[in-house]
Amino acid sequence: MRKLFSIRLLVLALGMLLLCGASSAQIAVGIAVSFAPPELPVYEQPLCPGDGYIWVPGYWAWDGDGDDYYWVPGTWVEAPEVGFLWTPGYWGWGGSAFFFHEGYWGPVVGFYGGINYGFGYFGHGYEGGRWDGGRFYYNRAVNNVNVTEIHNVYNTRVENNYRETRVSYNGGNGGINERPSAREEAASRERHIGPIAAQTRHVQEARGNQSLRASQNHGRPAIAATARPGAFNDRGVVAARSGGNYNPPPRNERNASRPPEARNGSSGSRPPEVRNENNNSRPPEARTGNNASRPPDARHASDLPPITRSSPRDSGNAAADRKYQQQQDKMYAKQQQDRAKLQQRQEQDHQRITQQNANEARKQQVEQRHQQQTQQLAQKHTQQQQRMEQHAPQPRQQNQPNPKEKH
Repeated sequence: MRKLFSIRLLVLALGMLLLCGASSAQIAVGIAVSFAPPELPVYEQPLCPGDGYIWVPGYWAWDGDGDDYYWVPGTWVEAPEVGFLWTPGYWGWGGSAFFFHEGYWGPVVGFYGGINYGFGYFGHGYEGGRWDGGRFYYNRAVNNVNVTEIHNVYNTRVENNYRETRVSYNGGNGGINERPSAREEAASRERHIGPIAAQTRHVQEARGNQSLRASQNHGRPAIAATARPGAFNDRGVVAARSGGNYNPPPRNERNASRPPEARNGSSGSRPPEVRNENNNSRPPEARTGNNASRPPDARHASDLPPITRSSPRDSGNAAADRKYQQQQDKMYAKQQQDRAKLQQRQEQDHQRITQQNANEARKQQVEQRHQQQTQQLAQKHTQQQQRMEQHAPQPRQQNQPNPKEKH
């Protein structure tokens, strides 16, 4: 069953849609936050750890449980596919609150709010490198690359004509006043995938690190960037050189100014999602990432969140744990394959109705069928994961004898 947002949050979501001109594949993620995120801290980029890694800039995320922003350190991430680039996420003002648009991987860099994240992400597009012949070539003018180990490099100075600002949000009072170009809007409709598993774990670890809370570091995190996702204790950790200008309202005023739905932060790695879609008469709906019994409210396979795997088991029975992990890997690979096939079929449908110059009624029928297909696939995968969990090896109780021991 779907849970409808209140009229207030519906107005916020529609305001966000009008502001950002989001396409049907654009996703606005997050609860409504009444005050802006801190400025972006200033930090150096860690050395690129190897060929094929692409820079993912740091950003401020929101933790509804802690009622606070926290810094997700910038890091180098191995591209999930040859030819894919990263479009960073961004905060945008929706009329009465801020919403977060999640980043994604795709063949073209889309709109990321005009935010100047640096290191090639200067507000529009990406100047840090390019794919050529199946290899990624790094622009040394904006990336920290060891040329003795990585030879596919070039050096092109970038004329940074974008605003020299550390503002971390689009729209609203003091925000970046930028709008997506037609090409950037089209990028969100092309084939793309959300953050990969390594990025999801990276965000989860950042959320659990108290030193990354804005209320603790006052906009200047000690872990501003890492060489690899989740490597918060490695020697390659980089601290922010400067930050600040974080003046949130008192907590009691924050809660009073946000709608009730906005106060119920998700207890998972990220808050519930709001999907704003053009030509959609039904109201936006919420999904709680931790509610495993209900699939996410997605229209297309490309809109589904990344598949998450259970943590490795330590039941005391190494053979059973190893078998369970193999079953997990097999299920994960099959689910990824299912998604890829469905996404390909849906994209072919879009191409076909475009070529046929179909009317709105026909387009709506196709969209409804796509949503049904996506929901059925998500439900199927959720049930598979639940059955897998039911048969997972259970930890031995304390003082319980090992069945292999002889008595």
